[in-house]
Amino acid sequence: MEVMKKGVFKDLFWFFVKALILVAILINFVFIPCVVNGSSMHPTYEEGEYGYSFIITKMLGIGRFDTVVIKVESSSKDKLLVKRVIGLPGDEVEYKDNKLYINGQYMEEPFLSDVTTSDLKIKLADNEYYCLGDNRNVSRDSRFYGPFEGSQIVSTHLFVLFPFDSFGFNK
Repeated sequence: MEVMKKGVFKDLFWFFVKALILVAILINFVFIPCVVNGSSMHPTYEEGEYGYSFIITKMLGIGRFDTVVIKVESSSKDKLLVKRVIGLPGDEVEYKDNKLYINGQYMEEPFLSDVTTSDLKIKLADNEYYCLGDNRNVSRDSRFYGPFEGSQIVSTHLFVLFPFDSFGFNK
């Protein structure tokens, strides 16, 4: 009986060690947990929504209007921002009269509602992305931080788990 108990505890111990290793691999290479802080992505994402963003999809490519999680250095620690990619590397991004032009071509932004984007014009370098919040009136984004480098974008496509009425991918 004692030998059987030792075998069970040994098996349980190794099960938990393997589970911890698997979780560490998933969190570092497949997805990262993410909480939406603030109202900068309203109405797409609301403050307090919790989910996972996928590291692996970043490796497949970052597209225009994708939602991304960006790591920025803060005064005390790294901070994660959820924003939307507006400009891709090499693009010329221009807002004129609250309308978006990429490389001189007008682009609709169907995810926006009743926000104003001040006039601006910027040319992105080969590894830069221009990312803005959907609630432009309150968002601290590329207009504040400047363009983000590709290495600062840690993941794409936020999948909301909680609250349950927001469950799934938002566009």
